[in-house]
Amino acid sequence: MRNAFIALFLLVGAPSVGQAAELVMFRQVLCEWCEVWDDEVGVVYDRTREGQQAPIRRVDIHEKRPADLKGIRPVIYTPTFVLVENNIELGRIQGYPGEDFFWGLLSQMLKKISVEG
Repeated sequence: MRNAFIALFLLVGAPSVGQAAELVMFRQVLCEWCEVWDDEVGVVYDRTREGQQAPIRRVDIHEKRPADLKGIRPVIYTPTFVLVENNIELGRIQGYPGEDFFWGLLSQMLKKISVEG
């Protein structure tokens, strides 16, 4: 029985542990600052502590907004990074002010994530 559970665990993955927070990156094609973010931050984001706390989700501002993001205030400029938890906007970074500023601003926003996740 234990081997069957281990095989299922490896096949399906670990049970989710309340991963309610995510960082939504609103972007568009030919967005120069989106590309700069991709080169400077995007290549490592998933491997950072911040990326584990709030995985990135990329959304094109010109496509129909996913239903779970309907409660987010309108986005006009790209990139815009919106921290969302349980479909509620906790904060946003409008534009890309550079790598150092981005990490600092994101760190401040992540303090708003509930302890329960």
